[in-house]
Amino acid sequence: MEDLQTKKVIALMSGTSCDSIDAGLCEVHSDMSVKLIQGINYKYPPHIQSKIFSIFRGDAGVKDICLMNFAIGECFANAANALIAEFGKPDFISSHGQTIYHYPYDEKIDDISLKSTLQIGESSVIAQKTGCMTISNFREADIAQGGQGAPLVCFADEKWFKNKGKNFAIQNIGGISNVTVVSKDFDTFGFDTGLGNIMIDYCANKYFSLPYDKDGKIAAQGIINDSWLDILLQDEYYSVEPPKSTGREYFTPKYIENALKFAPEDPKDIMATVTALTAKTIAQSYERFIYPQVGIHVAVICGGGAYNKTLMKFLKSYLPSYIDLKTCEDYGISNNFKEVMAFALLGYCTYYGIPNNLPCCTGAKKRVVMGKVSY
Repeated sequence: MEDLQTKKVIALMSGTSCDSIDAGLCEVHSDMSVKLIQGINYKYPPHIQSKIFSIFRGDAGVKDICLMNFAIGECFANAANALIAEFGKPDFISSHGQTIYHYPYDEKIDDISLKSTLQIGESSVIAQKTGCMTISNFREADIAQGGQGAPLVCFADEKWFKNKGKNFAIQNIGGISNVTVVSKDFDTFGFDTGLGNIMIDYCANKYFSLPYDKDGKIAAQGIINDSWLDILLQDEYYSVEPPKSTGREYFTPKYIENALKFAPEDPKDIMATVTALTAKTIAQSYERFIYPQVGIHVAVICGGGAYNKTLMKFLKSYLPSYIDLKTCEDYGISNNFKEVMAFALLGYCTYYGIPNNLPCCTGAKKRVVMGKVSY
């Protein structure tokens, strides 16, 4: 393997919330540390964004997915070019793409595995429109080795927190919530805990015509409806043993609408309860799957959920008092751009041929180099 050198990488990411393309110019160093030089949230054009949501809802045909693959590639290229205009070209681009379907189940047809995932945002378009080599499609190699192709950020969490002397639960709260458990004494493991902001955002939009509940202000005005919360907590996903991953394909608008049939009347109480649901499912997943294996000293919250004060308050009340609640910012990692920084690192490893999945988190049979290269 050639000697590792510092590389400038533009990483591109759009998560399950689909609120914008997160683009970050990063410096990735040979010790696997990542420095964010500049991050931007590049808004999807409104008609493109509504098309993506129609794909999420299942209202799109093959033609729509074909068109959107290239259109989103162009949007990703535009986001990268905004950074290139200011800072010049990076050594390469690392693009996660936009997940439109994730199917991590052990189902077969004619003895052929159907376990699969699909991220669109054509990397050849990004490469041609920016003039930069583009690494993309990270999840597929892990799935080809029997893994779930998620969560992938665990790899970066391990590199960044393993030697800090404590047992960490690195808790990302995006559209979906996922946790990585990192300790100097134990093997790293991680899984999707369940809902993050998907249901909160959906209800903020449905009842208050807002894209999300800023700072958790609406939820703070409501009262948690315990009987409805108990119903929501019965969902079988929460009791499935890891490794496990989930997404919008499971927590669909139809799923949420079915859940809302049993909701309290006051929309503020609905907001309070769905916010509590995210916090409670995280706390319960720790009780079920983490504490029996390893004691946690610090829970580090990152992603959009870290900005929701009501969610953070609920989380603090549900977690044992001896667990120190921090955010990524406390460790010099951007809450907003942590996943971008992680994909910059994953791309760096692809570039140098370093295995960059963690089978203990994804369930894959072995370590593999994930990612495809477009010139």
